[in-house]
Amino acid sequence: MNKKRPVNLDIATIKLPITAYVSILHRASGVFLFAGVAVLLWMLDASLDSQEGFNSIGDLAANPVCQFVLWAVLAGLAYHMVLGIRHLIMDFGVGESLKGGQTGAKIALAIAIILIVLAGVWVW
Repeated sequence: MNKKRPVNLDIATIKLPITAYVSILHRASGVFLFAGVAVLLWMLDASLDSQEGFNSIGDLAANPVCQFVLWAVLAGLAYHMVLGIRHLIMDFGVGESLKGGQTGAKIALAIAIILIVLAGVWVW
């Protein structure tokens, strides 16, 4: 058995590159969107059911908690969309090097943050 194997298993002390962080967050945002779309579909169904349902969803949308949930779903959607487009661009062979991947991750993260802030301005 090789005694020179790394023994550091504490994930908090391992320094991950930015590409790892954006990839992990991309997967997490996809899982979050799975639940978030259910909320949006419920709101759509209730609003299309009747005039009273539409009015109740309008009243619910004025609630700050509902606004935060709506913003969180839109933020997850914006992040997932931007990083998905980054992956599509990488599928065409652009930014596959280490430096290109890091630059692409930084650009995609900046665009996602701008879209998330704009979604917050739109919701509130």
